[in-house]
Amino acid sequence: MKGFKEYIASGILELYVLGQTTMEEDEEVERLASLYPEVQDEITAISVTLEYYAFEHAVTPDPIVKPFLLATIDYMDRMKNGEPLSSVPLLTEKSKIADYEEWISRDDMVLPEDFEGVYAKILSHTPELLSAIAWIEKMAPQEVHDNEYEKFLILEGSCEITIGANVFSLERGDYLTIPLHENHHVTVTSSIPCKVILQRVALS
Repeated sequence: MKGFKEYIASGILELYVLGQTTMEEDEEVERLASLYPEVQDEITAISVTLEYYAFEHAVTPDPIVKPFLLATIDYMDRMKNGEPLSSVPLLTEKSKIADYEEWISRDDMVLPEDFEGVYAKILSHTPELLSAIAWIEKMAPQEVHDNEYEKFLILEGSCEITIGANVFSLERGDYLTIPLHENHHVTVTSSIPCKVILQRVALS
């Protein structure tokens, strides 16, 4: 092929591999690839390079995002189906598990059998306050909150919450609030999932 090096250098093959060529350009690339091994080899090399780049730069999704996205969808569906709005008490150092019995005892606030990782059920949500029941199987990864306080009341099981260099061991009935701008993560220390009331309180 006269000028096939110029054709390869034109960038058309990269666009082809990325799916950004027109139907006419696709036909041209495929015709030339069937005629000239050099063109097909270049397509293969581009595909391998892009695949390697995607693998090397892949971002692992935050394992907390999916459970709370699903919990939000579930909560919206419940609201559409007529569930009345709840007024969940704000967690404080004086909070007791009994204060939340109205929500803990609900038939729909249960852990599914196929649970893995983190699972949540939202109890109430306003721009100022999100309240949920959350189950953590083994751990919740490191995160930082700059615009909201995170509060925990342990309902079942036990865990360690690491805030910066400090480790707090929590069990049933214990309360903890996470300060702003502090790295923190949760490690479950019980043989059962750690079940908590979790609240996120927006800055006023």
